[in-house]
Amino acid sequence: MKYYIIAGEASGDLHASNLMKEIKKVDNAAVFRGWGGDKMLQQNLQLVKHYKDTAFMGFAEVLFHLRTIFNNINFCKNDILQFHPDAIILVDYPGFNLRIAEFAKENNFKTFYYISPQLWAWKQSRLKSIKKNIDKMFVILPFEKKFYEDRNYSVEFVGHPLLDVIHNKSHDDYKLDLISQKDSKPLIALLPGSRKQEIQHMLPIMLSLVSKFRHYKFIVGGVTSVGNEFYQKIMLNHDVEIIFDQTYNLLRSADAALVTSGTASLETALLGVPEVVCYKGSTISYMIAKKLVGKNISFISLVNLIMNKEIVKELIQNELTSENLSKELNLILNDSKKREELKNGYNELTKTLGGQGASKKTAELIYNDLSNSHEI
Repeated sequence: MKYYIIAGEASGDLHASNLMKEIKKVDNAAVFRGWGGDKMLQQNLQLVKHYKDTAFMGFAEVLFHLRTIFNNINFCKNDILQFHPDAIILVDYPGFNLRIAEFAKENNFKTFYYISPQLWAWKQSRLKSIKKNIDKMFVILPFEKKFYEDRNYSVEFVGHPLLDVIHNKSHDDYKLDLISQKDSKPLIALLPGSRKQEIQHMLPIMLSLVSKFRHYKFIVGGVTSVGNEFYQKIMLNHDVEIIFDQTYNLLRSADAALVTSGTASLETALLGVPEVVCYKGSTISYMIAKKLVGKNISFISLVNLIMNKEIVKELIQNELTSENLSKELNLILNDSKKREELKNGYNELTKTLGGQGASKKTAELIYNDLSNSHEI
């Protein structure tokens, strides 16, 4: 069968690639075309556009790029019509994907949505569009199933795909081969995000701690799609190294991590690394987001949202200062009680997320649904 699949950022590329891998196991004739990244390319995706050319973060940034976004949407619609897939699989990336879902429904394409938009945090108005245009929704957070069913929409909870990603890595895979061996200092990982806008806001504040923690080695986890030159301009005059596309390797070797809010905060927790979660955006984007987020949402990191309590410390916007970050990093490095609390919280988190097999379960559900449809 022919699948048109759309992912718009690094985490979507990761989870979509694993889903594609599992679909090929149940459908050996599977052909994939769509939008994504390098990991999806490795699963033989016919790439239409790379996510590095389509990812815009924040309200102000999206407004600035509106013309490009709408041109991309129209281009995608025409490409779908030409490819004429058996199914369209949308992976997160709701601003773009829900517009494509509406078009897909109008043109009688089967639609599947993997990794739900975070309607429980904001934009619950999107629920109407989801009910109308998505044939099947697959959710990865345990509380999302109840959220939807309370609103009369049945979804499948498949578990979190990161459990598979981390479990499938053997301990021998977690070896840093790009770090110089000039010293044997303990490591602190800096994960400033995967988009240029994030990195510009986060990395300078993270780097301000290098001179305060001279007994540690700081290493930046970079992404190839951003480019080394971009990082080097920010890292100028700081004694730090950068490695690309080895986030898990870096985390396995780290004593602690400073992490931009997003999927990386959950990955860090599942790998058992003490972390401080950071977020700082443009003032306009932050003010708009603050107004839109539901009053019942108290946290920004996935770790705390899933557990509905503070497991990891969050430093958001004006709270994200060099002084505050230094204080929290010192705490998770040197306070044994704090480290034990984090360990217990991480164990509780892993149990809450359910078992492994999210990609496999989703692939089988999609394929069985399509097979049954073709038999009718």
